[in-house]
Amino acid sequence: MDLANKVAVVTGGASGLGRAAAQQLVDGGATVVIIDMNAEAGATAVTELGADRARFIALDVANGSEVETAFNSIRSDLGSVDICVNCAGIGIAAKTIDREGQPHNLDHYRKVIEVNLIGTFNISRCAAAAMAVNAPDDKLEKGVIINTASIAAFDGQMGQVAYSATKGGIVGMTLPMARDLASEGIRVNTIAPGVMATPLMLGMPQPVQDGIVANIPFPKRLGDPAEFGQLVVSIVENSYLNGETIRLDGGVRMQPR
Repeated sequence: MDLANKVAVVTGGASGLGRAAAQQLVDGGATVVIIDMNAEAGATAVTELGADRARFIALDVANGSEVETAFNSIRSDLGSVDICVNCAGIGIAAKTIDREGQPHNLDHYRKVIEVNLIGTFNISRCAAAAMAVNAPDDKLEKGVIINTASIAAFDGQMGQVAYSATKGGIVGMTLPMARDLASEGIRVNTIAPGVMATPLMLGMPQPVQDGIVANIPFPKRLGDPAEFGQLVVSIVENSYLNGETIRLDGGVRMQPR
């Protein structure tokens, strides 16, 4: 799919990987709608990307009615939804039982599931419905959905039981969703990033960052969010890539802790 004059929705697009994806999409000629909970960061992103090429909507990705309304508004205002990139997510660090033998807080577990897994599906289902009414392009495509998992889906570490469950769920629904939407001309793929140089990671003490980098085979550095954005664009433009999860991790396989 050619990016020029397309409309892309990016959740979690006000910062981190989502912000990098939004930048690359705009640079490629798309108009981007950023969905995020952080209104201040969202407004800043729109200013930086250009108010003529970017818009911001503040909403909870797990709220069914809010998301349905948002996609209806996007189609009404911009004419279509062609690309959807799901980057919104949260994480907590908690073991199944803690040092005192207390079980994992179930409300915390539910919250991570709600935002990461249900939120991704909620956005995807509404994006798919919006894409299904598009006219197919010369390759018979109507839309592209890109979800964000994590290497934690495969190499979850201690304390990541909730987070890994959500990311594994995203990986698990990639192929069946692609199969569901094949007849509509909509592709679905997932990116599983490794350790990326996001504000959260860069805020960690340098010795912690150095220890993480030491386990990465090559290149021995944190991933650049721009590289995530580049992969998003590559997936959009490669019309034969469908139903796949791609690791973007420098070849790392995380240790238990």
